[in-house]
Amino acid sequence: MSKHTVTLIPGDGIGPEITSAMQRVVEATGVDIAWEIAEAGAHLMEQGGTPLPQETLDSIKKNKVAIKGPVTTPVGSGFRSVNVQLRKELDLFVNLRPAFSLPGTGARYQDIDLVIVRENTEDLYAGVEFEEGSAQAQELIEFCEKSGAGSIRKDSGISLKPISVSASKRIVTWACEYALANDRKKVTAVHKANILKYSDGLYLKVAREVAEQYEGRLEFEDRIVDACCMGLVMRPEDFDVLVLPNLYGDIVSDLCAGMVGGLGIAPGANIGTECAVFEPVHGSAPKYAGLNVANPTAELLTAVLMLRHLQEPEAAERILEAVRQVLAEGTAVTYDIKRINTGSTDGSVGTQEYADAVIARL
Repeated sequence: MSKHTVTLIPGDGIGPEITSAMQRVVEATGVDIAWEIAEAGAHLMEQGGTPLPQETLDSIKKNKVAIKGPVTTPVGSGFRSVNVQLRKELDLFVNLRPAFSLPGTGARYQDIDLVIVRENTEDLYAGVEFEEGSAQAQELIEFCEKSGAGSIRKDSGISLKPISVSASKRIVTWACEYALANDRKKVTAVHKANILKYSDGLYLKVAREVAEQYEGRLEFEDRIVDACCMGLVMRPEDFDVLVLPNLYGDIVSDLCAGMVGGLGIAPGANIGTECAVFEPVHGSAPKYAGLNVANPTAELLTAVLMLRHLQEPEAAERILEAVRQVLAEGTAVTYDIKRINTGSTDGSVGTQEYADAVIARL
């Protein structure tokens, strides 16, 4: 069995509690992991002026693999998302979001088995923005009018949507290679090329060109994003692997998480050519911090993705099966799962007690 050094970022809010539960479960499998603790989060702003210290980035670059808890992101003002910054700094161009059914979650759907592959580095999340009333915004508005590109209201804030050939090619190629490596049958490229002809239109053109290289090995289709959302709700069995630009990938992955029980059981991974950062996709829920009530399922399933990446498939499957058993039995689950299934939180257990139940079934 190989020894691994993994950067562990507890985050803030409920992050330290759920990552602690995850550590104990992973260690109980017998996998040899040395955890290198690194910090990120809103709590660092006062002392260092940044939620993502350079030493944390250096740790990830050195170890190549990190797993983190959630980090609070201010809404409307303050620093940009730590997750977005990590993706940009480390060129983590893939956001991998599996959505699969588990027993005992109260989900509206059964037998869901979908994989969302989201481009992580550009689109509207590239962070190229101009504040309303700024000289740069006014200059851009005037340029658009003079060039005949269109008129923009003068009191607008503006975000640009860059979509490149290179980023589109590598994300669609990655999705196709993932599908082949994991015995998947079909890849669906999702877009709005009927309206956004020079950005999404470019993405679709590149996706079709990439798909030609996999003809005979993979089924390929494309869907307009709004029709795709309707299709996922009405006939989820029509989909397998979906590959999307950044914004649509964010929205559709949350839609798929809702189909299998919510963000509390949704794992995630951010993968680049050099490094990978694994994280659950739910928020930091600061009002529940320190109360030992948070559901650690998403963090545990995120660890399953990490262990597969580390070439520890046996440990990964043991954790996944143990989580399945705990959820199916329903006697040692956190308040949110208990309430969904019984209408009451009576008999629910805490974060660490849930982890104990998982460990007992490994």
